[in-house]
Amino acid sequence: MKTIVSLEGLNFFAYHGFYDEERKKGNNFSCDVSVEVKSFDSMDDNIYDTVNYEEVYNIVAEEMKATKKLIETVAFNIIEKIKKVDNVTGATVKIYKSNPPLNGPVDRAVVEMQF
Repeated sequence: MKTIVSLEGLNFFAYHGFYDEERKKGNNFSCDVSVEVKSFDSMDDNIYDTVNYEEVYNIVAEEMKATKKLIETVAFNIIEKIKKVDNVTGATVKIYKSNPPLNGPVDRAVVEMQF
């Protein structure tokens, strides 16, 4: 049986961006994270048979604090840390950057990464 644990709409104010101005000014970002867990077959209601999504949240929050030029780098770093979490067999990370500085109105730029 495949089990997916997701956190959606994690919101952060962070300083990611290719341009110096973006890294100084900051922006709103949101993230969705889905983690595939080894087959869940616990009859004893034990958190150790799944993934503690508090741990997943903390990984995302920590990486969102570390300023990067590319949100692809942020997503990659999140994935690399999630790979090390017990019981995880796969994950999808989506990062949404609000109002990217382009020559026209754009709601958000999105990067999605999976393993």
